[in-house]
Amino acid sequence: MRMTHATMYARVLAGDAAYNGRFFTGVLTTGIYCLPSCKARKPKPENVRFFPSCDAARESGLRACKKCHPDDFSRGADPVLETIEALAAEVRRQPAAFADARAVVRRSGFGVTRAFELFRQHYHTTPADLLLRARLDQAKQRLLTTEETLANLAFGLGFDSLSAFHENFRAFNGLTPAAYRDLRTARTFSLTLPEGYLLPYLRRALSRDLHSITERLVGDTYTSVVRLSTGPARLTLQLSPTRIDAEISTDSGPETHALVVGLLGLDQDATAFARLARKLGLARLVATREELRISRTPSVFDGLLWSIIGQQINFPFACLLKRRLIERAGTPFADGLFAPPTPAAVAALEPADLLPLQFSRQKADYVIQTARLIATGQLDLAALTSMSATRAERTLLAVRGLGPWSVNYLMMRALGFPDCVPLGDTGVTSGLLALLKLDERPDVDATRRLMTMFSPYRSLATAHLWQFTQPAPS
Repeated sequence: MRMTHATMYARVLAGDAAYNGRFFTGVLTTGIYCLPSCKARKPKPENVRFFPSCDAARESGLRACKKCHPDDFSRGADPVLETIEALAAEVRRQPAAFADARAVVRRSGFGVTRAFELFRQHYHTTPADLLLRARLDQAKQRLLTTEETLANLAFGLGFDSLSAFHENFRAFNGLTPAAYRDLRTARTFSLTLPEGYLLPYLRRALSRDLHSITERLVGDTYTSVVRLSTGPARLTLQLSPTRIDAEISTDSGPETHALVVGLLGLDQDATAFARLARKLGLARLVATREELRISRTPSVFDGLLWSIIGQQINFPFACLLKRRLIERAGTPFADGLFAPPTPAAVAALEPADLLPLQFSRQKADYVIQTARLIATGQLDLAALTSMSATRAERTLLAVRGLGPWSVNYLMMRALGFPDCVPLGDTGVTSGLLALLKLDERPDVDATRRLMTMFSPYRSLATAHLWQFTQPAPS
């Protein structure tokens, strides 16, 4: 359909990346043409002319923007993103080669401000945080595969002191380096919770589907059947205000530890977000919930199923459809619980198998076709976890049936990216309406603009907005 000047200008004001390539924006006063999503200052409407291609813009005497690189986008290349991705891969592979964040910035070839902007845009992080997490990931790998002393390991990875290594390791992993090394042979471990951890909100997250057939919470005991690389296993958590005791039914201690850290949200910077909210004058958003964290899904595939099934239906009905899919394609385990279905099991279904379960034909088709992409290796869920946020988002948006809401929900709840907003989510818009005392519910463009102030913690902002209009759990 032909778009009007007003429609295209509205997409430019919204910075809508979905329109990149559908048209290009020429700014007559600067002589530059850009993508609709360009982060540069927005031009006045009378100074804008729209073009169907980069060639057309150049024929009018305009030159390409050096900020958004429309020519690169037009030919399918993104050299700036590729440069940042190559640098991130280098940091993760050899963190000891970088003395500090300044060394990362120097290696990027960009100025300090630009480098920070690019890391925040593409990885939702800072150079310092990327380097710290790379050091900790290397430490975990070497703890499991070598007998290095903790001192040699810490200093070899670039930590200033053994105490700094211990403090950071425990903050992100809930246990000491020595206890993590013991996971090689342990089926049980205990994680220390941060001071002020909101256990009632964890309980709410772990029991949000009261009729779930893969997990149950009874008193202080949470039991779930999870799929690990070795197959289905029973996970049991004993909850208490200061620690979580975990037990897994198979020899997969390190893999189980990563899963539990995700469930607890231990690797999220809740304190930094609370500080930002107060700085914005929105302390009421985090009041009594400063340590709120996002409980991630037990697997990326589980998050993917939620993101498709939950589209445009209420939560109780989404839970019902999910349970019916598990009964149809999952595996009975024990005590009435099921192991979640594998992508291959869902891929073996036909849409007609799900229609009697009250799936719409379109939703059934999306679920099955996406599972087939995974089962055939065309969509690598494991690779998503190490991609840049930009690359992961582009990869997922290319999947039929996954739109901006689904992709951002999946990136936030399953992949752990900290700066996502599931645009169009009624919980987010209801929270903004109440928090900011708006006259009307914000639309997608208004939501995008309003949520910008919470960057780079928009995922946690989303979690707080979901809870803002809800009663506190007991």
